[in-house]
Amino acid sequence: MNDDQKPQADPAADAETNGVPEELLLQDSDAVDNGLAALRSDLEAARQDVLYAKAETQNVRRRMEKDVADARAYSATGFARDILSVSDNLARALGSIPGDLRDDERLKSLVAGIEATAREIDKVFAAHGISRIAAVGLPLDPNQHQAMLEVPSADAEPGTVLQELQPGYMIKDRLLRPAMVAVAKKPD
Repeated sequence: MNDDQKPQADPAADAETNGVPEELLLQDSDAVDNGLAALRSDLEAARQDVLYAKAETQNVRRRMEKDVADARAYSATGFARDILSVSDNLARALGSIPGDLRDDERLKSLVAGIEATAREIDKVFAAHGISRIAAVGLPLDPNQHQAMLEVPSADAEPGTVLQELQPGYMIKDRLLRPAMVAVAKKPD
């Protein structure tokens, strides 16, 4: 063999490795496997992120739907609190009319008008889910009653509501205004 003649490379081996040494091919194979494993891990993490994002979106949607439903249900709260004083004043006006004046022909239409207005307010309250809180004769419920004074009583259990000083109201299942009450206590 002379210098001009080089040993011929095996064309079959050359085709398999494309002239790349076998040890580099093994390293590349490990790198491809590692890269593939990393891509699979990233894909699984992305899937988890998508699931979490979907769950969070559903939670936000549910919260928003609840907030909208609450806004609809309790939208009259501010107005109802304001109109309660009107209802209280009508009740006081009716309560202050003596019986002999109720029968007076000159005042009968005035009294009937005030009573009709009071009934109309009660009807509007009912239409909007506003109801009066029961108080007299019941045990004091701090969630619905506000004790304004204690009255010694031998007849009633201590903590029982004896008198309603101002009526309380609920709007659906929420407290609109507590009933202000006088509560029984043991006599001294």
